[in-house]
Amino acid sequence: MAGSQSAGMPDVPDEVVRVLSVLPSASIVAAPDGTVLRANARATGLGLVARDAVTVPDIRHLIDRAAGDGHARELEMRVRRPPLGRELLELRVRVAALGTGAILVLIDDLAEERRVDVVRRDFVANVSHELKTPVGAISLLAEAVLAAADDEEQVRHFAERMQIEASRLSTLVQDVIDLSRLQGDDPLTRAEVVSVDDLVGRAVDEVRTLAARQQIEIEVGESTGSLVYGDERQLLAALRNLLMNAIAYSSSHTRVAVGVRAADAIVEIAVKDQGIGIAANDLDRVFERFYRVDPARSRVTGGTGLGLAIVKHVSQNHGGECTVWSEVGVGSTFTVRLPAYVPSSPSESDVVDLGLLSDDPTIITPAGEAQS
Repeated sequence: MAGSQSAGMPDVPDEVVRVLSVLPSASIVAAPDGTVLRANARATGLGLVARDAVTVPDIRHLIDRAAGDGHARELEMRVRRPPLGRELLELRVRVAALGTGAILVLIDDLAEERRVDVVRRDFVANVSHELKTPVGAISLLAEAVLAAADDEEQVRHFAERMQIEASRLSTLVQDVIDLSRLQGDDPLTRAEVVSVDDLVGRAVDEVRTLAARQQIEIEVGESTGSLVYGDERQLLAALRNLLMNAIAYSSSHTRVAVGVRAADAIVEIAVKDQGIGIAANDLDRVFERFYRVDPARSRVTGGTGLGLAIVKHVSQNHGGECTVWSEVGVGSTFTVRLPAYVPSSPSESDVVDLGLLSDDPTIITPAGEAQS
């Protein structure tokens, strides 16, 4: 293998590194003492690796046993996803010793496949119900237009209503498509290092016109230089939805504030409004698909009831969570918490090579591709 090697650590053949870069499974190569030598993007994204250590004790135990007797092992286990522990992972873990003395670990997420099947069945039923409302409204309005064909004012009125319902239907269909993709998508296949400050700036720019029309001021906190690892398109959509939700449920001449804070390897992005607030009995349900706290207001703003569900799924897909604090008449604060991306050193911000950075031409990048 080209490049330098830490003293006392087993060699990782070039062929193994190349295979790891294209495997769909999360994969780790560890020394007999559990030190991580190599890990692909999937393992890093699931939070199974932090710096040069495996974060799940059960996986570390399998590595110890394989290193002790040289026998391959396979085990299914349920563990809480690091670092927040909010989500359960169902993993199939296979461990085998390599000829060089290193230990190869292959990990498949079983829960994702099972969960997607259940969610899709429920989702189809919900979508069918929600589509009936705008489709039925358009049908009735079309009949009204025909009945009032000789009354130009009435025709114009009903035509405007049809445009509103058609726009609502278009928005609903797009949100359904976005959420469907999220439920069956793995953002880590397109993962990259994302600047949170840039993400906030882009999201605010996209909603600034809407805020100005509603006479709502948007304030952005100081830059923090925080980085996260994931799909920039999904993260931008989630933050944009939070901002649009804050604007929709705020009165004119109020403010929406966006702030970023990093602590304990977690990046928090908070969106705070001075809107109508959410009652305590609704807080547990605001992230449900198609749930609307104020259905009448949703009809006025064109809300589909899917925006916060999209935020929830994006957060979970990236190993994080979204929480909410709210008080009626005071406002709401939605906070997206994501694992921070912390490079080994400033010059290594584009490389995931846990413990053995070198001039090896096949170092695995955060996108999981061999870098030449």
